[in-house]
Amino acid sequence: MVKRRAVIFFEWGRIVNVSSTSSADDAEMRTLDLVKSGRQRIRAELAKTIVGQAEAVEQLLISLFAGGHCLITGAPGLAKTLLVKSIAQVFHLKFQRIQFTPDLMPADITGTEILEQDEHGRRQVVFVKGPIFANVLLADEINRTPPKTQAALLEAMQEHQVTAAGTRYVLEEPFFVLATQNPIEMEGTYPLPEAQLDRFMFNVVIDYLPEDDEVAVVARTTSVVPERIEPIFSGADIEQIHALVRKVPVAEDVVRYAVRLAAASRPKQAGTPGFIDEWVSWGAGLRAAQYLVLGGKARALLAGRANVTWDDIRALAAPVLRHRILINYRAEAAGQTVEHIIDKLLETVKNH
Repeated sequence: MVKRRAVIFFEWGRIVNVSSTSSADDAEMRTLDLVKSGRQRIRAELAKTIVGQAEAVEQLLISLFAGGHCLITGAPGLAKTLLVKSIAQVFHLKFQRIQFTPDLMPADITGTEILEQDEHGRRQVVFVKGPIFANVLLADEINRTPPKTQAALLEAMQEHQVTAAGTRYVLEEPFFVLATQNPIEMEGTYPLPEAQLDRFMFNVVIDYLPEDDEVAVVARTTSVVPERIEPIFSGADIEQIHALVRKVPVAEDVVRYAVRLAAASRPKQAGTPGFIDEWVSWGAGLRAAQYLVLGGKARALLAGRANVTWDDIRALAAPVLRHRILINYRAEAAGQTVEHIIDKLLETVKNH
């Protein structure tokens, strides 16, 4: 007797079940049910500590579901660290925080070898793992440490491993780097190199709250003790969600739109808009289009949809492109910002 099992079948705009005999299909259905039931629970749990910032929260969740790293930009005191820590608690992930400073060394992040004596008096070299061996690593004020130390994150972010004294150490999955940077007090800071910026899926901007939300924050933080956040997902759940996100279908026209949007940001190319040639020194690379599509898949799944739309790509254009487009002095003299240029790109590049 063959046991019948459920399998996910994607159609435009919906998900249906058909019979199957694969146990892997059962796992996919359980993961899908977990995402469906977890959407509102995630927001409810985060609301215990975080007021407002709905767009930033959504972008962080999308990056986690897609398996990408995030750069978080915002002024001091806007709860960047609290937001990251709260998300780690919701997903029941091991959390580590590194305060980046000018004297931080690469070994302070990855770990170091020490000479240790065992109970029999024998001496041996032992590798002591650094704080990077976590599921969620908060790199606080990453632009305050020298490039040599910033570069220590590159291998870990790209390869999910670190190498110390010629030995390769694999990081536990899932692994995310959520780095914050302060846009003010630029003295004594080291701007991140473009190669490292490109490894961040999103640049999430956290801005000041509206007055009513600020009143709610002040009232809450000066009275009762915040409620305890209850975990919803495990690390294994997140890995299954990563696999499911990649199975969400996307039409060729939508992929082509993402590619055209990224390509249009590159100056001195065929078909590049005139304002890009005038105001942009360097545009987005191939990885931008990849993250637009992958982020679109995660956004669709998080919204309960089984297809990626042009609106998904457009909604993620700002967090994907704002740290990949380098404006020149002419743009600054004309009062143009990266956000203005992205808005003009969305107006100029058509989805047909």
